[in-house]
Amino acid sequence: MKRFFISTPIYYVNARPHLGHAYTTIIADSLTRFHRALGEETFFLTGTDEHGDKIVEAARAAGSEPREYADRISAAFRDLWPRLGIEYSDFIRTTEERHKACVRDILMRVYEAGDIYFGEYGGHYCFGCERFYTEKELKDGLCPDHGTRPEYIQEKNYFFRMSRYQDWLISHIEANPDFIRPARYKTEVLSLLQSGVLEDLCISRPKTRLAWGVELPFDENYVTYVWFDALINYISALDPGSPNFEKFWPVANHLVAKDILKPHGVFWPTMLKAAGMEPYRHLNVHGYWLLRDAKMSKTVGNVVDPLGLVEKYGLDAFRYFLLREMHFGNDALFSEDAFVARLNADLANDLGNLFSRVLSMARKYFGGKVPAEAALAAEDLEVISLGREAIKNFERLFMGLEFSTALESLWELVRGLNKYVDSMAPWTLFKARDMERLGTVMYVLLEHMRKLGVCLWPVMPGASMRMLSQLGISFDPDAANLGQEAGSWGGLEPGLDLAESSRLFPRVEAPRTDPDSRQ
Repeated sequence: MKRFFISTPIYYVNARPHLGHAYTTIIADSLTRFHRALGEETFFLTGTDEHGDKIVEAARAAGSEPREYADRISAAFRDLWPRLGIEYSDFIRTTEERHKACVRDILMRVYEAGDIYFGEYGGHYCFGCERFYTEKELKDGLCPDHGTRPEYIQEKNYFFRMSRYQDWLISHIEANPDFIRPARYKTEVLSLLQSGVLEDLCISRPKTRLAWGVELPFDENYVTYVWFDALINYISALDPGSPNFEKFWPVANHLVAKDILKPHGVFWPTMLKAAGMEPYRHLNVHGYWLLRDAKMSKTVGNVVDPLGLVEKYGLDAFRYFLLREMHFGNDALFSEDAFVARLNADLANDLGNLFSRVLSMARKYFGGKVPAEAALAAEDLEVISLGREAIKNFERLFMGLEFSTALESLWELVRGLNKYVDSMAPWTLFKARDMERLGTVMYVLLEHMRKLGVCLWPVMPGASMRMLSQLGISFDPDAANLGQEAGSWGGLEPGLDLAESSRLFPRVEAPRTDPDSRQ
């Protein structure tokens, strides 16, 4: 059996979840559902990253102890995901003992291999990023991400000999072109590696400066640097040496935003190599959601609450918009106006209208039952060919993370079916009492509507279930055979009871915005 493992980054608990977190996690959920519908065994991991300077600072600002604060914010993430239709296999926290034990084990492996040493270092430390920057990495002396001036810190710490693995990592990336995707991010990592000698990584913080972290197993006076701690969640959740690890780690897919490309594209594979473990299969990198042309950021405060949008417009429309609007790997501009336009055009006018008009005609012409098809005419074969091509493209593009284009390929079929209704004019066939031809036309429409319902389950599981229920089908995603939909025909059984009407996606009014607040 084929298997699929995907992880989100574990989210830092210095603030509550926003649209950016929702996007990443919905992508992971949709991919998991897609592979499950292909008949694969899946594992979907998410969780929270709870150690480090920023957590201590956020807890202090909230008048809490770090553990109490982490518990509260971690729960906000865990509670949100089911409300967004997200079904994960495991939720890991870096404060859990199973994770800390794995971190200590990896540290000891690397230490005993001679790849961790003690030394003194002076560098420009950004507390927002919780990392040291070189002079070359700063922009006009400021942190490139936060725009603040780092503090110069000189202290003794432990270091990971990351530089030892520079040539290996370059060779591995070049030998595996889809190791990091889309390709522009592979090019970015290679450019970084080839631009100069890779520095060793400081992997500790003295307890005199930071006590909130995983204590080093070989020195009780230090805790582990937050990235060397957090990245290990991807294997601690699978439990190295267990059957789960053996099954899923060889097919590991990480899903991250581009701001954490370097830790995942450089730190993590070299850490794994030093620990004697195979690297992940793919690192999948997406862009930013922009609000008023600026990156959404908890620090800046320009964030969008996903639940507010869900409560206003519905979960299925929210999930569809995120996958349809952003081309994976690129940045995308968020606005409520764009959301409403997409909902009305794609979901209400195209998909919703198709279901509404076809089910109404089936009730009127065939008593609300699926009719049998007779001989297929050239026009029928043409739309069936369109359907096969659209579904084949959808599967190929979705597999390759081209979600927006994949959905557009399905909408070529949706629009084609609406045109087919207009050109076949079922009402005219009914007036002429040509029931055999009318039955064939209606069956062609209803069978394609079934296929659309199956294909859309990974993206809009709730709407998909309603669509298929309206077609008289009790849907089992584990028996969906999504991979066979492009080449099969006749999955809808004649005689099934259809819904009398359909109101999947009512149109909504555009939000009122004053000129100064437009996104």
